[in-house]
Amino acid sequence: MKKTKIIFFGTPDFAVKSLKVINDNFDVVCVVTSPDQKSGRGLKINESEVKRFSSDNNIPIKQPENLTNNDFLNEISYLDAELFIVVAFRKLPKEVFSIPALGTINLHASLLPDYRGAAPINWVLINNEKVTGVTTFFINERIDHGDIILKEEIIINDDDDFESLYNKLSIIGSKVLLNTIKIVASGKAKIQKQDENKDLNMAPKLNARNTRINWNDNIDKILGMIRGLSPKPGSWTILKNGDKEIRVKILKASSLSRSDFRESSIGKVFVIKDEIHINSKDGIINCTKIQLENRKEMLAKDLLNGYKFDENSRVY
Repeated sequence: MKKTKIIFFGTPDFAVKSLKVINDNFDVVCVVTSPDQKSGRGLKINESEVKRFSSDNNIPIKQPENLTNNDFLNEISYLDAELFIVVAFRKLPKEVFSIPALGTINLHASLLPDYRGAAPINWVLINNEKVTGVTTFFINERIDHGDIILKEEIIINDDDDFESLYNKLSIIGSKVLLNTIKIVASGKAKIQKQDENKDLNMAPKLNARNTRINWNDNIDKILGMIRGLSPKPGSWTILKNGDKEIRVKILKASSLSRSDFRESSIGKVFVIKDEIHINSKDGIINCTKIQLENRKEMLAKDLLNGYKFDENSRVY
């Protein structure tokens, strides 16, 4: 039986599980991924996880700087793929997504239309959602607005953080994507328009402003932010300790009983035995894993072996 010919667009490790499943079941004629990046003092070349997988599996690779370059468009058109698949890649222009006869399909890590945007996994946790999932849809000219093909939801566990939920959704997403391709290739896809009437949550790109902890928020919101940004990029705050101010990431935390609440200023830091406690407006946060600026992440008890907090230390 003739296998569906596919061009795959993706960059991070989240996309690798989907690429592997697709490569095992269909004919991946080419992978398109981001150009290599240089970083560090030695300007070391960093290849994307998708590129590494493709190289190891002898899949042809393209890394265009410009997706509308005529040479690139001619090259991918010549491959005569019936489907394009997109997982964690930048926005495709119409000149690209309109090429394949069966269309271009995107896997998105939320239950669309909720959490459209660049960081859906982070934001469902930041907002303390109880359920999330994945959606496959046909790409059109509006980001994350295309017609839905399949969805699958999962429960968010209380101990999930960004890393654990990211891994779960990458696995579930690969399975949903496999079923999606089979349905679309068979001509039996039943598409559904996205509901534009509901009040939607969005998932904007993360930046220094929206990842900073606001200690005037309630404790549940602060803990949601810590979960949703751990281990990367990490929720952050400024620690004033004596006459020094440094940037600190809080990577894991829990709330203490309200009966332990101390009447003190918001952001006040207390060291209790081998624990680091911080006052919020309605409770106490126990910071169990933190990262001081320019240092590796550490458990609070290990940090306290060598780092001293001033009695007036606070965060803001």
